[in-house]
Amino acid sequence: MNMNMGSSSPPDTSKSIKLERYNSYIRRLNSTKLLNASSKLLFRATLLVALILVFLFTFNYPPLSATDSTHRHLHAHSHYFLSSSSFGAWEKQVRHSASPRRPNGLTVLVTGAAGFVGSHCSLALKKRGDGVLGLDNFNNYYDPSLKRARQAMLWKHQVFIVEGDLNDTPLLQKLFDLVPFTHILHLAAQAGVRYAMQNPQSYVTANIAGFVNLLEAAKSANPQPAIVWASSSSVYGLNTQNPFSELHRTDQPASLYAATKKAGEEIAHTYNHIYGLSLTGLRFFTVYGPWGRPDMAYFFFTKDILHGKTIDVYQTPEGKQVARDFTYIDDIVKGCLGALDSAQKSTGSGGKKRGPAQLRVYNLGNTSPVPVGTLVSILEGLLKTKAKKHVIKMPSNGDVPFTHANVSLAFRDFAYKPTTDLSTGLSKFVKWYLGYYGLQPSLKKDNHLHNIE
Repeated sequence: MNMNMGSSSPPDTSKSIKLERYNSYIRRLNSTKLLNASSKLLFRATLLVALILVFLFTFNYPPLSATDSTHRHLHAHSHYFLSSSSFGAWEKQVRHSASPRRPNGLTVLVTGAAGFVGSHCSLALKKRGDGVLGLDNFNNYYDPSLKRARQAMLWKHQVFIVEGDLNDTPLLQKLFDLVPFTHILHLAAQAGVRYAMQNPQSYVTANIAGFVNLLEAAKSANPQPAIVWASSSSVYGLNTQNPFSELHRTDQPASLYAATKKAGEEIAHTYNHIYGLSLTGLRFFTVYGPWGRPDMAYFFFTKDILHGKTIDVYQTPEGKQVARDFTYIDDIVKGCLGALDSAQKSTGSGGKKRGPAQLRVYNLGNTSPVPVGTLVSILEGLLKTKAKKHVIKMPSNGDVPFTHANVSLAFRDFAYKPTTDLSTGLSKFVKWYLGYYGLQPSLKKDNHLHNIE
């Protein structure tokens, strides 16, 4: 009997273990593939749902209209006096300021209303019963606090100034929607001959683009307003004929500022010709007086003389004195109001010309040029202080050696006749200056907020 028959071998499990491992691997692989496929499907479904939602939202909630965006924009700009008021109150203030108080009174939009000429004209219009709404961007070309002081003075006389820019199309549209302006007195501009060499783009933006934007708004208004706007004596440039006449050539500007003002006159012709806008350009000659511009010679001469600083007095290359036709602010205001009162209505409607419209240009000056040296002598007497003068040749910075206005056209058409000589005008300016800046104990600053009256 075979003894090996009594013991049996253990079962072989290695094959089953390997099979189980293989099956487990297959299950994990399939699970991973399924998970990846599910993730891709979920991502695509989510993307599709998102696109559908965006489409539905856009369809049901279109972008804000120009009026809606203007409402939000105007809330930001009306903060100076009405920061806590509703937009409806802002609209009420605009309408109230623009409403005339006399029969057949004008309704005037004054651009640059916080500026020198603009503030004086706004007050004069308001005092005779016209409706006045101001617009100003309060830029920092010169001390904005002076502009804010003018604004505060006008506010006391119920003249509201909207803080905004001429190139803000929605703002202009809103103002024209709210108020049926009969006239625009466009005085907003980037001023100054010499500053153009530092910041030329500002002149193009304000004096050309801003003017065009205003004309675009005016041409579509119903009714179209008549427009009186500030050109400049600078347009005469290198002209040597004296006194300067509106018939003289103006195609040789000596500065970028002058070139932008000349461009404005050509643009005015275009909008008059195509759209029937009534346009009157006023060529101002060196305006001075209380509440004036600190960048003007008479203003900073006064400041420097009082502080004992040396002032530069220019001479021509030939050694002659530079002379200007200094024009007092009250005379300029009379000219501006005369131009407004004699302006004919625009003839367009719905942006289309219906007939020939008035197109005019006038000199507004004093008709008596005064050498800058004489200006300094008058200031010395008024300030009781000797000036430290540095006489130098006039640099090539855009200034011209001589200006002299012929105002016969303005006299003929609206009785413009300047009456203030330089000594009288400078006396009034110095009185205001000393009071406003508190340099004379007997004069208090607050008492001179109304010198403009």
